[in-house]
This record gives sequence, C-alpha cells and structure tokens, in this order.
Amino acid sequence: MADRHAGRIFRRSIALSAVGLRCILVCCLFAVTVSTSVARAAELLNYAQSGSPPDPGLQLLQEEPHDLIFFSKDAGGGWVKARLLDLPNRTSINGQTGTLRVEVLGIDDRVFGAKWSDVDRIDFWEQRLKRETSERIARRDFKGAYPFLSVLIRDFPNLPELTQIRSDFLWQDAIDRASRSEFVQSLAMLKELRRYNPDYKVDRLLGAIDGLNDRLMGKLVEDGKLDDAQKMLSQLEDEYRGQNLKSVAKWNQAFVRMATQRMDQAIAAKDREDYRDAHRLARDAVHLRPSLAGAKELVRELNRIYPMVNVGVLQAARDLDPTNMSNWASRRSGRLLYRTLFEMRGAGPEGGEYEFLFGQTEQSADRLEFDLYFEPESLPPPLNQVNGFDVFDRIADRARPESETYFTAFAAALKTMGMNGPKEIRCILRRPHVLPASLLQLPVDGSWFGQEIGAPTGDYERVGVDEVESRYRLINQPRIESQPREIIETKMSSAAEGVAQLLQGEIDVLDQLFPSDAARLKSSRDIRVSEYPLPTVHMLIPCSDHPFVAERTFRRALLYGINREDILKGELLEGFQTPGCQVISGPFPAGKERDDPMGYAYDRTIQPRRYEPSVAKLLVALNQNEMKSAAQRAEKEMPEMTPLRLAYPSDNLSRTACEAIKSQWQLLDLDVELVELPTGASYPEEDTADLVYTSLAIWEPIIDARRLLGPNGLAQSGNQYIGLGLRQLEESRNWREARDRLLLLHFYVSQELPILPLWQLIDSYAYRRQVRGIGTDIVSLYENADQWQLQ
Repeated sequence: MADRHAGRIFRRSIALSAVGLRCILVCCLFAVTVSTSVARAAELLNYAQSGSPPDPGLQLLQEEPHDLIFFSKDAGGGWVKARLLDLPNRTSINGQTGTLRVEVLGIDDRVFGAKWSDVDRIDFWEQRLKRETSERIARRDFKGAYPFLSVLIRDFPNLPELTQIRSDFLWQDAIDRASRSEFVQSLAMLKELRRYNPDYKVDRLLGAIDGLNDRLMGKLVEDGKLDDAQKMLSQLEDEYRGQNLKSVAKWNQAFVRMATQRMDQAIAAKDREDYRDAHRLARDAVHLRPSLAGAKELVRELNRIYPMVNVGVLQAARDLDPTNMSNWASRRSGRLLYRTLFEMRGAGPEGGEYEFLFGQTEQSADRLEFDLYFEPESLPPPLNQVNGFDVFDRIADRARPESETYFTAFAAALKTMGMNGPKEIRCILRRPHVLPASLLQLPVDGSWFGQEIGAPTGDYERVGVDEVESRYRLINQPRIESQPREIIETKMSSAAEGVAQLLQGEIDVLDQLFPSDAARLKSSRDIRVSEYPLPTVHMLIPCSDHPFVAERTFRRALLYGINREDILKGELLEGFQTPGCQVISGPFPAGKERDDPMGYAYDRTIQPRRYEPSVAKLLVALNQNEMKSAAQRAEKEMPEMTPLRLAYPSDNLSRTACEAIKSQWQLLDLDVELVELPTGASYPEEDTADLVYTSLAIWEPIIDARRLLGPNGLAQSGNQYIGLGLRQLEESRNWREARDRLLLLHFYVSQELPILPLWQLIDSYAYRRQVRGIGTDIVSLYENADQWQLQ
C-alpha cells in the first residue's frame, strides 16, 4: 500500500531506518563528488553526516523550496534537504509517530523513509523565510528583507505572523527613508501600512503621516506646485476623514487664505479695468478653493464684463496665414486676423464647399463662366469698404507671372476677365473647370482697402507674443455681447500637459489632441471632444540636394525601412482604434470611410508598402552600386554618404514620430540626426535638413496637388511623370476626368516618391462645457470665434 502511494510521485520507494538513510546519502554524495574538489562538493550538498548546512544568505531564494530535516544524535546525526513535507501542522513535529517519507533534493525518482523517533527537528521553509525577513528588518537591511517578504506574501499568505512582519517592514523602512529625507517614499509606505493594517501603532502611525504630510505640503507650496499640493491634500482628506490630522486643517486654512487673497486682488484688478489680470486671479481663487464664497460668481461676472478665453496649443503660431496648408498653427491662428477671398467650409460630394467672402458666385452650366457678385454692405469694417475694382486687380495678379500671388493653375484656367459695373466680376475660362473657387483662396489683408500691408481684416489683432503665450484682442465692437474680448494661446510643452490643464480648468480649449487623449477625454463629464471633419496627411518631404535622397531607389529604401503601421498604432494612437487614422500610399487623404467624398483623390487599390527592413538594406546597397557605377562612367568621385538630417516641427506628436523613424533607420546602418525646427516653423531653412516631417491640410487635392508636388511647391518635384500628371489634372473638364487623373497622379507619386507618404490622422479639439458656440464640423478652430460664449 505504501509502495503504491509513493509510486504516484516516484518510480521507486525505499523504507529505511535513519542510519540506513544516512548510509545511502553518504554513498550518493560520494558518487556525486568523487571527481570534484572538496570545496566544490560543499556547494552542492543537499545532505551531510553531521553539522548544519552553510548559511546561503540571499542565495537561499535561488534554491528550490525545501525543509531541513535534522536527525538525532542517537540515530547518528546528519541533516537532509527535503522537498516540502506534506504535514497538517507545519510548525511542530510533536506527537508524530510512524515513518516520515522524504524526497531528497538532487535525488530524483526515489522516496526515502525514516522513523519519526529518529528526527531531532525540522526547520520548515516558511519559518526560514520568516526568520531571514525578521533578522534583516532588525538590522535595517530592508533591500535584503524585501525579496524574502515578497516570497512569503506570494507563497504563504495565511502565515499567522505575516501581518506583523509585513507591518514591521513598512514601518521601519518608512522611518529609515524619512531619516534620509526621502519624504515622498516614506509617506507612501506609511499610507500603505495604514491601508494594510489599520490597527498597527495607530497613534504613532497617524502622527507620522501627519508630520510628513505637513513637510511635503510646505515644500510643494514653496515650489509653486499648488496643483500637486491640492491633489495631495484632497487625497488625505478622503482617506483620513474623521482622523483629525492637524496638517489637513492647517493647509485647508492656508488654501482659504491664498484663495481669499487672490480673490481680493482679482476684485482690485477688475476695479482698475485690468480684466486680463482679474481673470487670471479669479480663476486662481476658484482653483485654490472651489467652495470659496463669491469666487465662482466673480468669474461669471468677469466673463460677462470682459469675456476672455484661454486656448492651449501644441504648436505656437508665428507667421499667420489661414491658407497655409503645411503649418497647422499658422492656419489656425491666421483665421483670427485674416479672412480669405474664398473660405472652405467643408467637403461635399464634389470637392470642397466654398463661401465667397464678399457676396455670391455663379458658374455657368458649361463651366466656362464664373461670376462674382459683391454684397459688402452686411460685412463688418473694414470688409464693408471693399471696392470691386481693387478685388479685380487682386484676382488678375493671380494670373500674372511677375506677381507674388501668381498661381499657375489659375493662369492656365483663365482666358479673360472683366467687370460689369462695380459689383460684378466675370471670369471666362479656357476650358471647363470643376471648381474655380478653389483657385482663389487668397488671404485678404488691409492693403485691399488702402490700409497697411498685413493689417488684419478679421475680428482680432495680435497684441503680444513670446515663447509661451500669444494674445489676440478684439478690434471692433463685439458682434454679440459674449464674443471674447481676448483669446490667449498658451504653448503646451506636451500633449499630456495640455490635457491636464484642460481638466484642471487652467485652459478652456485645447486645439489639437493625440487620438488616444481624445478617446480618454470623451469620458469626462466636464469636457467635450469633437473631430475636425477634414484629416491631415503626414509625410516626409525631401528638402535638400543630398545626393542619396535625390535617388528614387534610396527613397524607396527609406520607406521600406519605416514600420509605419507600428508607429501609427503603437506610438501615436497608443493602441486606440480610431476610424480614419491609417497608413497611406499617396499624397492625398483617404477619407474617414470608403465612401467619404474627401477620399475622391485616393486610389485604394494601391496598398502602402510594408515594413521590409531586409528589402530596405538591399535597396540601400543597390543604390550605392548604381551611384558608384554612374560616378565611374562620369569619371567623378562618388558622393559621400553624409548623415541624414530629419527635421520636424516643435510639437510632441511630430517629435514622437521622428524619434521612432530615426531608430528604425538606424537599424539599416544609416546615420540619422534629428533637427527640431524653431517654434512656429514647419519648413527648415536652406541647408539645415534633408527631409522634413510635416502634416498637410490637403483638403482640395485638385488644387493642392500642385502646391505640394509642383516645381514651386513644397516638394519642388521636377519629375517628368509628376509634371505630366499635374498638367493633365489641370486640364480636366469634368469631375470624372479630375478623379481619374488624380488617381493616376497618386500612382505616379507611389512609384516616383517625390514625397514619402506616412499616414493620415483625424484630428480633434476639446473644450470645457462652459464654453459655448464653438460648433462642430468646423474646418478651423476659430471659424465661429465671433459666436463663442463663456458661461
């Protein structure tokens, strides 16, 4: 019966007296150590004839869990390491009779037997761990005690003494850390101890928590980190409610004093009509103490007297142009200062939907005549001063090669133009054009009305700008009483900072979000998140005469060497599934869905190149051989492979993407340097970079294709196939021809790679619910700024 039971674990079972067991162990030990030195044999001992095993220290945790069995002197002495014994009471061997079955470490497939009367004592595994832990705590070796304690918690959670040992560890370690001025870590351990064992040294523990909290609160306030101090105070209030911590009462009173002081200063600023400072101080008062009597009422009063909106931006604007397709910040903030002759309001089934700033338009059925009718009377100043003859000259300049505003696509389309009186301009086209309004997206400044060049025509003027903040002030009388008198843009150091400040109420609006942040913010009751209706297209554009980048084979290698899917989904989307965010194969947006009209220029049959680093390396080698052969035929030196300089705008998203691209190109044995562009810049100065990462608003591909790919466009492509594709596109007589030729141009770009397409993103904006009138489906954040309201 005994043999059958042991057979469930081992193939053989031998029942012996303690003396017999000892003899077997000696023989086994001799067999193991016969060809080794005595010192090496001692390290491998799992049993011995006498003495005790050496103390392994921390190496004990590297050994297989075991019990130490010591035999009595009468039985011949000795000890053995045995696999954990299956005993009902693993704290004592009193009262045990019969035979003890032993599985010896290092001797597989055998179970030995010994009489219980021959066993002197057993040092159980968990008791050894407990002893090691307690001894190390006593001598303040907390790093050494921690791994033993962790094993006890994991393997023996019901050990009776575990609660006391763990509590002692947390208490003693916290005291030790506090003595080394590690107050944050010490407080964290004490709070953990309080949660784990509320009955442990109650008064002393609460006193220690109270004292450390007071120290840390004082340091945070001294450093100006009031947000962190408030969070800490709020957590302590919630966790220790009813415990009467002196520090909680002390700092609550301190925050009341600070909030009251800010409120008094805000009232004084309001009385002297320094409304900007009053807004800031009143918000501070509410933030410091939301329950302070009269603080929220003061904020509402200031919003009524002098509405002011704080906008967090990831990219600061320097040059302002609402038609700039390559600079997000310039396009965003330019809308505050300047209007555009034709403004895009969205996308329809046949391209963009445009609104004529000064009135109405009409196109003939044969699409050969395009008329503009002026109705400036309803516009605010200075737009109501428009003179049709001046506008005629501006449009005509669009077709004059010597003009700064010359646009080849418009010049090629226009046959002649004239005026039927002061309020009607008639344009006669050479051939039918599907969307002539898209050719006339011209910023309108004060020079159109006899004012200075660059004078604003929008509702706002820029009155201050520095590295962090830009201020825009309302010029004329508000269109509605609640229209913001000032809009203040604050540059966020990162997307995370923008989200944090929005949640805390430091800013009212955040102009651009990581897709993952947008998904998280949608769950907030205080925040609204909306998507811009038109995607941005992200790509790398060659911007120097680097001899290798000029080669198509090398550009193909670069594209094969970027794991675009991984960067997009892992780095930028952080695992969130966002419809419309996808890797692309060409220069045009793919739209959010397959039937999205914005995707009319995108050929979905052309799949993006996959990540193939081996192919990329092969192409790099092939390109070097091609260039070497060309140099030999021309009897010239082969160009030197200098480091690739990759430039990117100074925003968090672009930086993240380019750092990932750099690391992947380095796997191809390429030397890559990152170049961060100055604040507000989206394109590098000459000879400062070889490629630039950019996000483009390709919202009207039929026009933007040349702005991107033409010889004078961003990519400055001189490729004959690209040039042919652009000319064919601009000769399109109807939408069917335009779409077919855009798809063909997509194919040319995917083969010739004048740009390296990466992905498209669906951008979002977020704002606090107190801000009304921003609207949805807005192309520009400030599209409805004249309707904004602060509640």
